[in-house]
Amino acid sequence: MSMEWPDLAVLELLVAVSEQGSLSSAARAVKMAQPNASRSLTRLERSLGVILLDRRPGGSRLTVEGAVVVDWARPALERARELMSAAQSLQSQRESNLMVAASMTVAEYLMPRWLADLKRADPELRVTLSVHNSKRVFDLVADGSADVGFVETPRLPAGLHRLKVGADRLAVVVPPEHPWAAAGKILTPQELASTALVVRERGSGTRSTLDRALKDYQPAPPTLELSSNAAVRVSVTAGAGPAVLSIFAVRPWLESGALVEVPVPQLPLERRMHAVWKGPRVLSGPAGDLVTAAGRGERSARKPAQVE
Repeated sequence: MSMEWPDLAVLELLVAVSEQGSLSSAARAVKMAQPNASRSLTRLERSLGVILLDRRPGGSRLTVEGAVVVDWARPALERARELMSAAQSLQSQRESNLMVAASMTVAEYLMPRWLADLKRADPELRVTLSVHNSKRVFDLVADGSADVGFVETPRLPAGLHRLKVGADRLAVVVPPEHPWAAAGKILTPQELASTALVVRERGSGTRSTLDRALKDYQPAPPTLELSSNAAVRVSVTAGAGPAVLSIFAVRPWLESGALVEVPVPQLPLERRMHAVWKGPRVLSGPAGDLVTAAGRGERSARKPAQVE
C-alpha cells in the first residue's frame, strides 16, 4: 500500500498554528497566503483522517488531536532541518563553525537572543543549533557532537563542566474556566500531585524538575505526555487538564488571559539554567563567547566562561 507523505511546509504551518495561536497568524509567520494555508491543512486532515483544527467564526485553533500531531511533527521538522544543515556543512566553507545543543525551553525562548548577540559580534560565524530534551543534550556534549549545551534540568551528570547562565521557574496553569482558576485559589502540593496532569516527556528538564518537586507526594499518572511546550500548552487550553510549564513558555498566554496561573507556595518550582561542556575548564572561542552572551546577567560581561 502506497503512502502519501505529508508536505513539510504544511507540517511547519501546523506547528506555527500552535505557536501563533491562530491560522491567520501562522500563515503570515510561514509566508503563506491564508486561503492556501486553509486548503493545505484541509488536505492534511483528509490524508491523516484526523480533525486538526477547531474552525470557528472567531478563528481556528488546534484540537487536542491536532496538538498531538504537532507534537509528532516537530521531530520530523527537526530532522529535516538537521538534514539541510548537514548538507550545507558539506560545502567547502572558510567560516568558523559552532555546534550547539539546547533543551526545548532554552532553544525556544532564550537562544534566539543569545545567538543574535553572538552573530552581531561575529557575522561570519556559522552556528548549527539542535534542539532536544536535556538528557539528549548531555549525550551530544559528552560524545563531542556539540561544542556546548544549554539545559534547565536540576541534575547534571558528572564529567561535564557547567556554568549557571540564568534562572527559571515552573508555573501551574489552567484555562480560565477550570475550577482552579477561581480568584484567590491556592494549591497545596498534595492537590497538585493527586491530579492527572498534561506533562512533558521524561528526560526533559521541565519533567525532571516537576518529578523532583513532587517525589514525596505520590503523584498521579499523567493524562497526557507530550514532547514540546507548545503541545502541552495547546492541550491545556483545549481542556485536557492542568499543566506545569516554564514561565517563559506561558507568559504571553497568562498576560492575554488565555491561561491562568495557580500558585503552589509550598512547592519549590524554581530552577537554574546551565551551560555544559567538555574539555578545558575555561571555555574559549565561539562557544565561550556564546556562554558569555547567555550569562551576562549572572557574571560580568566578556569574562571568559569558566566553571563555577
